[in-house]
Amino acid sequence: MSKESPRPLEKLFGSKTRAKLLALFFENPNKSYYVREITRVISEQINSVRRELTNLNALGLVKIETYENKVYYSANSRHPFARPMGEIFSKKISTVVDMDVPRIGWDEYVRPVKSILRALVVTNRVPGQEGVDLLIVGDDRAKKLTHWAEVVEKKQGKPLNYVILSREDYLYRKSLKDRFILDIFSLDIATKIDPEKIL
Repeated sequence: MSKESPRPLEKLFGSKTRAKLLALFFENPNKSYYVREITRVISEQINSVRRELTNLNALGLVKIETYENKVYYSANSRHPFARPMGEIFSKKISTVVDMDVPRIGWDEYVRPVKSILRALVVTNRVPGQEGVDLLIVGDDRAKKLTHWAEVVEKKQGKPLNYVILSREDYLYRKSLKDRFILDIFSLDIATKIDPEKIL
């Protein structure tokens, strides 16, 4: 039996991992990702991902930034080939490189703050619409939730309007049917994480 021939983009770019990485970055040019997040999204081994990230960075197609002692990778939109890459990978990743792996969800995002997060509401607020993108409920005395929200904002590649409330403050406002809380739940809700059933 003849060996299966590589898919066109894998053949064009030299490897399946490289094609997946380029698709991830240039389909999402305003987002940045850290290595372990990338391995989950594209479902490839970490060593292969690290090797190809080094290659793509050396070519100038991928840029590296450090935030909160974590290294993030993103598309280099200033590269001369950035526009052609964007056109090549303008389709959805699953179509372009045959990936059936679901994108990172909020359960993955909240993992670093799971121990102090009491609830999270993510809205589908339209830009320009009044309201918040994230309602974060938890203990932020050490500013860990604030730093986490800033990291999420950076990874989303756009400004996020977020509010952090302590559990007590949220429950008090909820008991009073506070207008601010009611307005949040009047928006289209994308995700709710509510392990303590307080929402």
